[in-house]
Amino acid sequence: MATVDDLKFQEFDDAANLLAGNPDATTISIDEPSENPKNQYGLLQDSRREEDDELLGTDDSDKTELLAGQKKSAPFWTFEYYQTFFDVDTYQVLDRIKGSVFPIPGKNFVRLYIRSNPDLYGPFWICATLVFTIAISGNLSNFFIHLGKPAYRYVPEFRKVSIAATAIYAYAWLVPLALWGFLMWRNSKVMNIVSYSFLEIVCVYGYSLFIYIPTAILWIIPQKAVRWILVMVALCLSGSVLVMTFWPAVRDDNRRIALATMVTVVLLHALLAIGCLAYFFDAPDLNVLIPTAAAQNGTIVATKTQ
Repeated sequence: MATVDDLKFQEFDDAANLLAGNPDATTISIDEPSENPKNQYGLLQDSRREEDDELLGTDDSDKTELLAGQKKSAPFWTFEYYQTFFDVDTYQVLDRIKGSVFPIPGKNFVRLYIRSNPDLYGPFWICATLVFTIAISGNLSNFFIHLGKPAYRYVPEFRKVSIAATAIYAYAWLVPLALWGFLMWRNSKVMNIVSYSFLEIVCVYGYSLFIYIPTAILWIIPQKAVRWILVMVALCLSGSVLVMTFWPAVRDDNRRIALATMVTVVLLHALLAIGCLAYFFDAPDLNVLIPTAAAQNGTIVATKTQ
């Protein structure tokens, strides 16, 4: 029967001392065997293939998309069909917003954030928030510009909400539709490695507009220089997301067509930003119509004051 001393941990001498005392002892190495050159070469090839897939946007996310496409989808006239476009959690939306505000150089926004689960929830509410932000900030900006003038009376301009909604939602839907149709047409002539669905393009454009929400709030500052600096910063950040996303889809095309496509995408994006700034915030300080009461007949006339 084993004693208590036999069950205690014991310290053994170094392997060299043990072999010196018993040269005939058999030794076994428990170290991990080194990989042979063939395995190392195979791992190197796999890493290179992963880098190519990351650059082209054709990695496992494409396989996931194909497997998801094999599932039976609901008819388009049912509520379940559109419910899938809003099936996204808060963490995914926040990650996509962060990716649109702080773009990573050399990374594809669709592959990194969108392709696994494209949604319409984020783009819809981003556009809705931007509409009310621009309309409210535009009214406040007009108020602060004329604040202190005795002849000025503030009148809310509710029509700015409808104008902002028309401009922003038309841009967020019609421009992606035109770009998707153009890419489909070019893919029929030139086989491009990277392609996007209409939902993915709408998703990219929707999230790229988020940067204009805090920018529109800061546009209340009644300084034209500050406003134009803000719009240029926002345009560079959101425009870089669009360029890094859609350039891989057109770079295999004719060089002039590819460059013209990118220039058109950036110009339309800049037109929206500069147009909103010029119409809602940088309106010229024109003569203000002031209603005054006539002393004799009580009728209302408008007198122009500078």
